[in-house]
Amino acid sequence: MDRSRLTRVAEWAVATAAIGACVATAHTAYNLRRMRVPSASPPSIVEPVSVLVPARNEADRIGACVKALVASIGLLDLEILILDDGSTDSTAQIALAAAQGDPRVRVIDGGDQALPTGWLGKTWACERLAAQAVGSVLVFVDADVAVSPHGIAASIALLREANLDLVSPYPRQLAEGALPRLIQPLLQWSWATMLPLGVAEHSARESLAAANGQLLVIDTTAYHRSGRHAAVRDDILDDVALLRAIKRSGGSGVVVDGTDIATCRMYDNGSALVDGYTKSLWSAFGSAAGSAGVVALLSWLYVVPRVALIAGPTPSARRWGAAGYAAGVSGRVLVASRTGGRAIPDSLAHPLSVAMFGALVAESWRRHRAGTNTWRGRNLP
Repeated sequence: MDRSRLTRVAEWAVATAAIGACVATAHTAYNLRRMRVPSASPPSIVEPVSVLVPARNEADRIGACVKALVASIGLLDLEILILDDGSTDSTAQIALAAAQGDPRVRVIDGGDQALPTGWLGKTWACERLAAQAVGSVLVFVDADVAVSPHGIAASIALLREANLDLVSPYPRQLAEGALPRLIQPLLQWSWATMLPLGVAEHSARESLAAANGQLLVIDTTAYHRSGRHAAVRDDILDDVALLRAIKRSGGSGVVVDGTDIATCRMYDNGSALVDGYTKSLWSAFGSAAGSAGVVALLSWLYVVPRVALIAGPTPSARRWGAAGYAAGVSGRVLVASRTGGRAIPDSLAHPLSVAMFGALVAESWRRHRAGTNTWRGRNLP
């Protein structure tokens, strides 16, 4: 292929990437306008509510989580069940102290026995919690989440008003340090950009499912109809798998804006983030080929334009690169502004964020194939 033809191909690649990034950002803006938001002043919830917290070695986080749950308002019939899942630290004692004798709180000793065959730690903990719950609504809360006083009532009100079986209020993600600031904002950005929320809400298509296990609100009847956590016992991404099980059983659900009702600090440093992401990313896209395809698509849309802006072979390629880079940054700014993240300067590093995400996907597959993935002291698939 001669040089002039290579140049035309390069221009075409950059131009199509830029157009794709612009279309994706337009979709982001549309999604953010129609995304459901729990009410800031919800009505009181009369039906029984069970808040379920699986906890394993969460001594540094469980206290804030429990204090926030105990401070919940607008819940007239509430129980808070915390499963101490074989912790080797003071998780149970700190949870009890944080409850300050509140009779609605019960800390359950989950024992330290081996997991049943085919189960993962979190799914088994959630299954056991749900078996002891009495509420007509189940609210699964991770130990690193702090829910606002009105957050649970607002989420349940939205669940009922929208006639859904599951809502996943996406907490505001707190990120400090270089790598968390590069990677964590991609969580909200990914579904706000790629998932058609209006269609996904009541669609039976399992591919149109996004959820965050940090905070899940589920109708109890629908939960049992879907097969409970037993139906997703060996799924690393149990949150998305549970929503898919809900859809398979005829139910509906969607991710919603949880910015003002909960916060979560998933990782304190880059090392913890790498371990957390690599344990599950290999399973996110169905196969190694699927993972490679997603990384290639994101790189084409968001990395290629930035490279072309710097080193494009022609002025036209550099102009297209500038347009594509601006579109990607704009999408990140829109999501960050809506979800309480850092818009600037973090959004300017969006191409680097995508590149680092690709590296994490590759490392996740390497660890998976080597059998070295672990979490909370337990081996993972």
